[in-house]
Amino acid sequence: MEDFWETGFLNTSSEDMDSSNSSCEDSVETEAFIHLSLPPAVFIIIVLSCLEKRIKRCCIDEKIPLHGHCGIMAPFDILAFSNRWSLGFAFGIIADKVMYLFTSDHFISLFPRWAKVFVVLIHAVEVGVSMYPFFACLSTSYAITGAILGFLYTAAWMFISVVDYFLCPDNNLLGEYDNLIKGWPSLLCYLFLLGQFVRIFVKAIIVRCRRDSVNEETSFVETHQILYVQQLLRKPLPEPPQKSWIRRKMYQWDPYFRFPSRMIATAVLLFVSLYTFVVGEFILSKFIFDTLKNLKMLLDHLLQSSPGESEETMAFSKSFGEFNTVAEGVWICTTAASSAMSVAYVLLMLACYRKHIKKLRAGKKSYFLTESESETVPSTQCVLALGRFTAYQIAYIIWGYLIMHLMQFVAGMILVYVIILPMVHGEWAKLLDKWGTVILSFVLVMLLRRLELFAGSRVFLQPKISPKDDQRPLALDNRKAFVNFSYFLFFHSVVVGLFSCLMRVLRSTVLGAFLIGRLDRPVMPKGFEGCDKAHKSWVAMLLMDHYHLNPILVCFCHILDTKIRQRQWQKINGPTENTDMREIVLFLAPKVSGRARKRWLLLYTLLNNPSLLQLRKRRLGSNPVDFPQPCAVPPGDHSTDQLVHWDQHV
Repeated sequence: MEDFWETGFLNTSSEDMDSSNSSCEDSVETEAFIHLSLPPAVFIIIVLSCLEKRIKRCCIDEKIPLHGHCGIMAPFDILAFSNRWSLGFAFGIIADKVMYLFTSDHFISLFPRWAKVFVVLIHAVEVGVSMYPFFACLSTSYAITGAILGFLYTAAWMFISVVDYFLCPDNNLLGEYDNLIKGWPSLLCYLFLLGQFVRIFVKAIIVRCRRDSVNEETSFVETHQILYVQQLLRKPLPEPPQKSWIRRKMYQWDPYFRFPSRMIATAVLLFVSLYTFVVGEFILSKFIFDTLKNLKMLLDHLLQSSPGESEETMAFSKSFGEFNTVAEGVWICTTAASSAMSVAYVLLMLACYRKHIKKLRAGKKSYFLTESESETVPSTQCVLALGRFTAYQIAYIIWGYLIMHLMQFVAGMILVYVIILPMVHGEWAKLLDKWGTVILSFVLVMLLRRLELFAGSRVFLQPKISPKDDQRPLALDNRKAFVNFSYFLFFHSVVVGLFSCLMRVLRSTVLGAFLIGRLDRPVMPKGFEGCDKAHKSWVAMLLMDHYHLNPILVCFCHILDTKIRQRQWQKINGPTENTDMREIVLFLAPKVSGRARKRWLLLYTLLNNPSLLQLRKRRLGSNPVDFPQPCAVPPGDHSTDQLVHWDQHV
């Protein structure tokens, strides 16, 4: 017995453990580097904050010549479209650090129970400060300084991570490169950020050498927003008669829409967090199944050492081994299915965001919002929703995956033990004896429902008014037969209603569990959507984006801003031709023919100057047109009929 425990059950190699521990003692783990990275992170934040310029001056500028510097840094613009993928991969770096907040029990256990809440909050702030330089170096306007500091800081984190992955393996459940399998998404994000910082540095050097784009003024309007406004001003193009299968079922690219950087970062963070959680769950399940296999080996060893055991013990050992095999196979299959559904939920989140934003732009709030829901969303909640949405989405997608996985595992085990295993063992007679009555009852209920539908559509409704109608009108026919049918249907429905109630509860439970990871759909029934805080954050986030990123509003503000800057420039340098505004108007204006433009300008001129009509060259046989006096009709108050009538004679 002791030899079995030493050789077969929980066999560990002391030499490997000693070598791994000695190598880990000589290196720095990723978790410990979070504490060590605080001084350089604070230094980078202070340097970039000192370079940041302030819009408003304060009393400190009178005492210290700061020249407008020492402003507040912003890690990223939450309502912008720039650096979308860079911010996404930066969020991918912090995914495993966020998961570390949930697994740092050894650090929190050192403090008393009353202080653990404060320690968790301080630890979360510490992780946020250590990750802050990744975003600050990407968003700073001083590209060269930010690129250099960001490259060095990212390279240091990547070096520590690689050393930790190869020299400090946690376990060997996934093979020799256990930590590398778990951490390759973070390494990919590190490599992408290193390349991005190199690109930013090279681009900044090229701009500095040319010295022709230093004084360029950045605009807050994006190209796709201008194209969207142009598309609205043009005539709608006819849609293609038949779209491809990918465009109908999968995704249709829209050149007039772009996801903001927050949504791209959320998607990348969700993918990395899901991968980290699934791998961790797989490692835990593998450890549990290996333990169960070792227990089965121990049980077989006990049975072999004592041959006088009963048949019940032998049957239990066989059933236990069969259970381990079935459970492991079902768990792996449900892991793949739940992972695929969670990934699909992330893609559906992006698709629903685009669809809902388009509906909001078209003024169709009722498509996904009730009247009370769209009117009672407070502005404070909309502001906070931008920060809460990503956190809610991560937590709900992980919880949704776990609940879906457990439900699918239970359903799979029931299916295997109720149907598949009896078929494998050849117990067809027992299977039919158990489920024959259930199947027969189900078939009879379905036949009765078909009969009810046939009677309702053919006997108790009057004929169609027109042969082109899709269904018969809601008008009773054969009322006496209908009353007798309803009387006997009452007793049948009472019996079927019990089963229908159970199916209703089961369907609601399954749909509610499977829709936990989707914030675009409320889990609560109609009228109780306000109790679903996650869905309310989705709605508030959509309203916030709609009011701040609407292309029409942004283009209008851009024109106003350009006009104000042009007037300020003219006050200083004198009146000049407004070429900037002409370029903007021509850029926003739809492309029309020159003849149509001239005819419209001619019509507009004649409307405001009717006396010019007598000086025009007329066609032979045309009657003179009586224009009203300018004072009779105010400018801009002409009716449509008058415009059409005058345009025919122009």
